[in-house]
Amino acid sequence: MTGVRIAVVGGGIAGVSAAYHLVEAHPDTEVFLLEAEPVLAHHTTGRSAAILLENLTTRPNLILTRASVDFLRDTPTDLVDAPLLSPRTVMHISSEAQSDQMDELLAEGSLLPSPSVELTVDEAMDYFPPLRRELVHRAVLEPDCADIDVGALHQAYVRGFRRGGGRITTSARVDAARPDGNGWSLETTDGDVCADIVVNAAGAWGDVVAARAGVEPIGLQPYRRTAFMVNGPGCDATGWSFTADVGQNWYVKHDGEQMLCSLGDETPSKPCDAKPVELDVALAIERINEATTLGIRSVNSAWAGLRTFTPDRSLAIGPDSDQPTFVWCVGQGGCGIYTSRGAGVLLADLALGGEPSATFGGADVSGLLPGRFRSSE
Repeated sequence: MTGVRIAVVGGGIAGVSAAYHLVEAHPDTEVFLLEAEPVLAHHTTGRSAAILLENLTTRPNLILTRASVDFLRDTPTDLVDAPLLSPRTVMHISSEAQSDQMDELLAEGSLLPSPSVELTVDEAMDYFPPLRRELVHRAVLEPDCADIDVGALHQAYVRGFRRGGGRITTSARVDAARPDGNGWSLETTDGDVCADIVVNAAGAWGDVVAARAGVEPIGLQPYRRTAFMVNGPGCDATGWSFTADVGQNWYVKHDGEQMLCSLGDETPSKPCDAKPVELDVALAIERINEATTLGIRSVNSAWAGLRTFTPDRSLAIGPDSDQPTFVWCVGQGGCGIYTSRGAGVLLADLALGGEPSATFGGADVSGLLPGRFRSSE
């Protein structure tokens, strides 16, 4: 559609992926991105633990993951200067009381291209030697996971978007959006702009942006998660798994000479610039020290981010059922980084009234459409 102007609201991973895939799929359109903060990726994207983990997500989100994995593993060389992924296994451990959760995890993991594997306790100790052996009842390994270079992935989308003629404006918070003929008039802190289509990729602020546009919110809920860095074990930790309690009560992974730790918490929050909570850090240290011999005593740095979910925890992508020129790309929750390519492709497929492309192999994407949250549908 020649001459269509598309405004993408939000400069995190969702927004830059949407923007990049829009200019790739629709080169005759004019796409511009509006970011409220002075820099891109200030909130959730820049604070992610960044693990490619296909298990532990919803079935609809898994469609997006599978549409993203090949791109992440073999990213076009004109977008990146080095590989985005570094192989790392992920191991879940459980107590006897959590055995049913392990059964569920194994059942879900059996459907993956690289199925989850149950380990012996001896094997679990090899994958993460600091575990307290007497507390490990069962262990399950996800063998084909990886660390993701989030900064490089985000920059790849930005590079591709700009190369395709896209424009980025920072410090441009959208304060209001009104229908204007067949399009929109947006009031921003950088001035007024017009667009034929608005893409809402505002993360935790997704429902806020919708309300400012007179569009019914879909029930997004941000949750705060705190993470922190501590000194490493003082030995070579190469090959150690990202290790987590199956109930997501804590996790830990080595990161160079340090260890990244978290409570795995989900504390309901309003959209905000999230800050770490000392109580969460202290509780995480207590749990990790109970489960391992790491003996954490002090913290080098701490931060928090918001993971924002839809009511059913699957992303919402596509035109609003009541206002089709308002297009959603929200609800990334804890999988926004590794689903970003699939989400961007689907957004570009649907934004101008099209159908899902061959990328999705005929998969049923109805569980990702925002109309599922409208009571009339």
